[in-house]
Amino acid sequence: MSLPYVAFEGIEGAGKSTVAQRVGERLEADGHEVVRVREPGGTAVGERIRAILLGHDLLPDPWTEALLFAAARAQLASEVVGPALDSGAWVLSDRSVYSSLAYQGAGRGLGIDAVRSVNEPGLQDVWPNLVILLAIDAAEGLLRQDVGDRIGDEGVEFQRTVADGFATAAASEPERFVIIDAGNPLDDVVDAAYREVRSRW
Repeated sequence: MSLPYVAFEGIEGAGKSTVAQRVGERLEADGHEVVRVREPGGTAVGERIRAILLGHDLLPDPWTEALLFAAARAQLASEVVGPALDSGAWVLSDRSVYSSLAYQGAGRGLGIDAVRSVNEPGLQDVWPNLVILLAIDAAEGLLRQDVGDRIGDEGVEFQRTVADGFATAAASEPERFVIIDAGNPLDDVVDAAYREVRSRW
């Protein structure tokens, strides 16, 4: 059986953090150990990189951006995610490598396959086994944002391109992805995500 590594994905305002938190609470109530992580971040190295990537004071080149995301992700896989899975914990991630495929691969036009190729060496086999893709209209998602970051502030057309990138990734790996309509009431979205997670393990 594959290890319980679940990524919550989607464009800005889809509700990834909230849904991941609530699904994690339900798994803990079931008696499971749950490790929650976010990307970029989750380690001392990753949080430094996060400040560079999401702050408004610097403007990395698209490939610099992609490589910084990959570096933060490799550190998280090595330091947190891999050891957690080895210990028998469930890992729930707010974003994952699929965000880079969608945001940098599609959104920045670097190419999904090219961005995948620079992430694979640092991740090895520490790869999400289930991706919950929370789908929402780009304009609605931006309206839901509490506080925008540098990438989240790119605008609705960029978000639509990113959404297309997620859709492409989902179509290419249907066994890994589950798409849930994030425009539905939050309780319904959480219930659907929880059912999908428990049906796999």
